[in-house]
Amino acid sequence: MDTTLAPEFPQTLEWLNLPASPRMADLGGRVCALAFVNAGSAWSLQRLHDLAQLQARHGGRLQVLAVHVPRFDHERDGRRIVSHLNRHGLSVPVAHDPDWTLWQQCGVQAWPTVVLIDGHGRIRERIVGDGPLRDLDARLKALCAEQGGAPGEGAALALRRQHEPALPLRFPGGLALGGQYLYVADSGHHRVLECDQAGRVLRQFGSGDAGFIDGPAELAAFSRPHGLCLERGTLYVVDSGNHAIRRIDLRSGDVATLCGAGRPGAPDEGTIGDPRAVALDQPRAVVLVGDALLIACCGDNRIWKYDLGKHDLSLVAGSGALAVADGAGADAAFAEPVALAAVQQRVYVCDGAGSAIRTLNLRSRQVATLVGEDPWNYGCTDGVRSDARLQDPQAIALDPDAPLLWIADCGNDQLRSLRLGGGELATYALPQRLHGPRGLAVAAGVVWIADTDAHAVLRLDTHNGALHRVPIGE
Repeated sequence: MDTTLAPEFPQTLEWLNLPASPRMADLGGRVCALAFVNAGSAWSLQRLHDLAQLQARHGGRLQVLAVHVPRFDHERDGRRIVSHLNRHGLSVPVAHDPDWTLWQQCGVQAWPTVVLIDGHGRIRERIVGDGPLRDLDARLKALCAEQGGAPGEGAALALRRQHEPALPLRFPGGLALGGQYLYVADSGHHRVLECDQAGRVLRQFGSGDAGFIDGPAELAAFSRPHGLCLERGTLYVVDSGNHAIRRIDLRSGDVATLCGAGRPGAPDEGTIGDPRAVALDQPRAVVLVGDALLIACCGDNRIWKYDLGKHDLSLVAGSGALAVADGAGADAAFAEPVALAAVQQRVYVCDGAGSAIRTLNLRSRQVATLVGEDPWNYGCTDGVRSDARLQDPQAIALDPDAPLLWIADCGNDQLRSLRLGGGELATYALPQRLHGPRGLAVAAGVVWIADTDAHAVLRLDTHNGALHRVPIGE
């Protein structure tokens, strides 16, 4: 058992939501779960949600602290990290460790790692990965029991509240177009909006409070909805916070769950009897191909297929490893697939952590890489595919009028395009920089952009380069 003393918090840490830098002594004898995370990592975010739940369960005996360690260049900006964590509704003390100082002092080697520190300041254990919540709970419970079951001395660390501006949209994500209608996943308000293209809100799906409720539009509830797919009068919604795929009947406005248990888990292949008994692991995108929905899950790095007629779930591709590796079916590997676009039997996959664009042939299940190399090679380089680089792309959309794949290059705050059929990657010269874009839709020479961290939707006319904010709900 590791019982070395935990190092003191280095002065190089930037505490993002505390009024002052704490010391180990400020923990007041409480057990500490020191979580080393990356804000863009699906596994890290799930571990932080787990720890927040456990801190509430164990009261004053446990103090959770998160240490953010950047992977990408854009994650070295503490303000972006605060915004990202706010988008996920996380409220634990967070330190930014841009130089990986505390990471090295604690001997950490992977995200997420939870270092358990007892009430005497000794490191007792390192838990790597996002294993079952019950296992982490059992280990914390045992450490808390050593403290005699009494709360630690002194008050818990008080957070400095940082509220996002009160705007009609909050962290908009997925976009979808249908005729003259624009659909927006208003993730931070836990709802989906139907708007006209001038921005007037026509209908709202979801009460606006986080929840997991089917039924009429005004009574239903979502939790951080993200990906959208519109086909034949039905809007499919990736309800990310509930780890579920939901369906909105646009004629009646009713919301129903296709699959998802409200918590992350490993899916089982086969016929689905009870939709709420099917676990998905952090789904982020969905696209309809024929009579089947393809689901990208960034928690298990796999692409799944849900047959709408047979109500059957099956694995299409992905080994589960976080990597950029080509191959057929389970021999391929994705690095957090976050967006999908399809034309006939070809599916384009956007790998966020891999900074890559992939293709998936549904007939052969063969996966190939168009742009990107591995999770540690990224940048902002145009040109031939072998040399081109992206940084943490988060959305893609096929242009119906040209052989182009539009890319929301979130880490570079830019709009990029990949010419299909062997063409090059190019950056579109926008009149302003984007702010963490995470949603795209394209039709009739117009690119609609969810400028997520700016809480806005933008309209780009590609014929003349004009870019305007769409006044949704104003």
